[in-house]
Amino acid sequence: MEMEVEAAMAAAAEEEATGVVRVEKGRGGRSSVTRCFAKYPLKLIAPTKVGPASSGAAWLYAITYGGGIVSGDRICCAVAVGDGCTAAMTTQASTKVYKAVDSKCSEQVLEARVGKDALFALIPDPVTCFSTARYHQKQVFHVFPDSNLVVVDWFTSGRYESGEKWSFSFYKSINRILLEDQPLFIDSVLLEQSSSCSIADRMQEYNVVAMVVLVGPKLKHIQDQMQDEVKKMMSVQLRPPTSAGGRYSTRSQPQHPQRPPLIASCSPFGRLGTGMVARITAVSTESVYSFLRHHLAALESFLGACPYSAS
Repeated sequence: MEMEVEAAMAAAAEEEATGVVRVEKGRGGRSSVTRCFAKYPLKLIAPTKVGPASSGAAWLYAITYGGGIVSGDRICCAVAVGDGCTAAMTTQASTKVYKAVDSKCSEQVLEARVGKDALFALIPDPVTCFSTARYHQKQVFHVFPDSNLVVVDWFTSGRYESGEKWSFSFYKSINRILLEDQPLFIDSVLLEQSSSCSIADRMQEYNVVAMVVLVGPKLKHIQDQMQDEVKKMMSVQLRPPTSAGGRYSTRSQPQHPQRPPLIASCSPFGRLGTGMVARITAVSTESVYSFLRHHLAALESFLGACPYSAS
């Protein structure tokens, strides 16, 4: 009876969803998209081949009609990656959120279930909110102890190359990872305009904020390498300058040293370092693309293609 109730609840959730994806084992052990449903304003594309066939990974591209999310749009997507499967979900370009009309908030919700010994990589391009836009995003991931998960969640200041910087009204992003229905990782980012201090005042010269989450035994070597390299990079960039007068002399140091164009940090979380979160802020979008290409390059052996290689 309990299983029937759960099945009915799952069916009801799928009926309300804008998109539904299911990945299961196919011929030759390859991961195959066995269900791919989407309705306006979401469109899902499942190409038959990305990278060499030997990778056995399934790829999905999420796009929106009109090239962006219109004020008041609500996109709700459910993804299920079966046991032992490998899947990647990405976008074809940045997710544009158009200006708010009558203060309506655009919303995206993603709920993903990652099976045992499975790998799911959510590797989109950044969210770009236009002037006055209001945007709320929530992503929930259900995993097992041997599940593997990659989550890249990032956003820009807007069309900053055209002079539009941090001029959206509201941005909120929530990420939750549940290990056998128990909280493993919970993160929330909120940016909202204030009469006393605008978002632009708080962000200074930085135009991009990114977060990378890695969970699972298959990704441990990527975690370790990223932590080591980020530690070395930031120890050099944030090292206090010294003058020629001596090691501890501060006489000729500038009062306001220039901040580095990219700042990153890494922190383990979970029991025995189950996962790792990297946080990045940068002046340019391209520098974050470069960071992601380099540090996620090892995913090519699982996915058949290097994330962000075409960016």
